[in-house]
Amino acid sequence: MSSRILAKTLTRSAHHAAKQARPTLRCMATESGALRKTGLYDFHVENGAKMVPFAGFSMPLSYGSVGAVASHHHVRKSAGLFDVGHMVQSNFLGPTATQFLEWITPSGLASLPPYSSTLSVLLNEHGGIIDDTVITKHASDAFYVVTNAGRRDRDLAWFKEKLEEWNKTDLAKKEGGVEHEILENWGLLALQGPEAAQVLQAYTSYDLTELTFGKSAYLTVEGFNLHVARGGYTGEDGFEISIPPAETIEVAKLLSKSPVQLTGLGARDSLRLEAGMCLYGQDLTEEITPIEAGLTWVIPKDRRETGNFIGAEGVRKHLKEGPPKRRVGLVVEGAPARQGATILHPETNEAIGAVTSGIPSPTLSKNIAMGYVRSGFHKKNTELLVEVRGKARNAKITGMPFVPTNYYRGSA
Repeated sequence: MSSRILAKTLTRSAHHAAKQARPTLRCMATESGALRKTGLYDFHVENGAKMVPFAGFSMPLSYGSVGAVASHHHVRKSAGLFDVGHMVQSNFLGPTATQFLEWITPSGLASLPPYSSTLSVLLNEHGGIIDDTVITKHASDAFYVVTNAGRRDRDLAWFKEKLEEWNKTDLAKKEGGVEHEILENWGLLALQGPEAAQVLQAYTSYDLTELTFGKSAYLTVEGFNLHVARGGYTGEDGFEISIPPAETIEVAKLLSKSPVQLTGLGARDSLRLEAGMCLYGQDLTEEITPIEAGLTWVIPKDRRETGNFIGAEGVRKHLKEGPPKRRVGLVVEGAPARQGATILHPETNEAIGAVTSGIPSPTLSKNIAMGYVRSGFHKKNTELLVEVRGKARNAKITGMPFVPTNYYRGSA
């Protein structure tokens, strides 16, 4: 998701529907200004979607008269269906696919069980985050990787460059190289909420109690053979479903029946922030390392110490010396702090950081924010100030997620 931001694409009607607690959704276009469409564009329009530019695509902000806040609550209580087909879906195939992906990410993929997923990061030579990604291992020679739409050009160029380097190595020549397959125009739907499993179970004979958080499988869903991964971007139980292009509309129609509501970007942004999840281009950039971002946990201990991955030197420097800044969660009094708001020292009013995402939380009825502060000011319950509308507001650092997650990890 790109950091080139067009912040004023909210329509008047969408603004009115969510004015009490609207998310700080940032809408992004491509450099050329031409917007792409997912395979569900016409489906969205037919269902009354308000379409806005986001990450180079025309995407639904909300549907009909249902505002972002109402959609947010529906996902927390029932189930919502999101079109995330703008994301880039890829397969990496070949005898040395594990070693290649362990070179361009700090992940420990050799020990990852088949049909298991991990959050990961693509790092530049300095340890900065090129993109965040979810990697699913199907086998030691086959991985399914999802990356952000707004980073498409950067990511694909990086993959191409690094694959060319990798396939010239002695290991690749000896054991076999790696191929990159882009699943162009494939659909990707996120079915999210506490009733998501009940909804999906009605259409498949596969026992979904066996599919726990972070696991995936190929399922037959009403005659469609689909890749289904348990997880998502809302903090709720749910599934991300990859669909061949010709079947995307039919699957969307199937899964959007009551009690499921079609849900747009407005609710997606507020749900992910309540869950403490990052948006690339706001909360993550190439100038931020995973240690600063609080993502050290995605790097296995042995990889932190000896892993031969791109950016390892920068990562180890921050591990050894401590990062200069750290990502934190904040509760802000009085008014919501939006992206770019300055975080101030509580006594001297010195600038010590900045907000990267902020909203009035629909679930908590509090103003929450995410941002970076100078190390030393990052501990929980530290009281700070945030400048909002020219006034210093009281703020306190709090743990994330702001709202407890409800991932399904198996029956007790």
